[in-house]
Amino acid sequence: MSTSRKIKVIITIIVLVVGYWLQQKENTNTTSSPEEATKVLDFNYLPTSTTGVIVKHNGYQLSYKEQHEQAEWVAYSLHKNDIAYTNHKRPFFIEDPKVTTKSADWRNYKNSGYDKGHLCPAGDKRYSKKAHDETFFTSNISPQNHEFNSGIWNKLEQKTRYWAKKYNHLYVVTGGVLESNLKTIGKEKVSVPNYFYKVLLDYTEPEIKAIAFLLPHKDSKKPLYEFVISIDELEQKTGVDFFPELPNDIENKLEATTNYKNWSFR
Repeated sequence: MSTSRKIKVIITIIVLVVGYWLQQKENTNTTSSPEEATKVLDFNYLPTSTTGVIVKHNGYQLSYKEQHEQAEWVAYSLHKNDIAYTNHKRPFFIEDPKVTTKSADWRNYKNSGYDKGHLCPAGDKRYSKKAHDETFFTSNISPQNHEFNSGIWNKLEQKTRYWAKKYNHLYVVTGGVLESNLKTIGKEKVSVPNYFYKVLLDYTEPEIKAIAFLLPHKDSKKPLYEFVISIDELEQKTGVDFFPELPNDIENKLEATTNYKNWSFR
């Protein structure tokens, strides 16, 4: 073999080795550790259900409240690797095939003056078309004022994705506060909540933390931290026990606080 050919072979080998090393490093930086993966799988992050009607989909779970024709909560895991920017074609809203009493028909929203507001956002489930399309079941929507839906609520959804990327992994629980004597829309009398909430749990070391938001159902230009309340207070308003499987000492500490300074508000 000539000297020049030997040099070319050596350079090729070096390029291949360096490329392999960089790929391994990238994989290490973007995937969760075995310990974190185990924690995600083992921890039951679901709240209590006041109805006993829990529906499980691939990307989220929900507790359906028939009398209000929507979920009292939708819960899901959001890892930083779930955040994708694929633009899937939006499907039509359809009834949830897993709700035995049938979720509300989308036509209840027609000419109602309200948006079909996602609880689990489609933007959190773009990592696969199946997961994305599941967010268009009518069990996952609630009537929302357009300015609220496209404004402060959308801002909170975007902030949630920001925190998932910053803190690696979150558990998310969200819904409308389903009280008595709410306004309704459509033939099936879908309730229009006066408040919407979102609870986030960062259950990873070194700092386990949680934060809860309660937003009045109206447009607002206020900063998000002005809507922070304690999980204890939110539990009183909703009748739902959030994160009951947390160790008691951690649960009591997290659910009593309104501190938001350990969350990055930019």
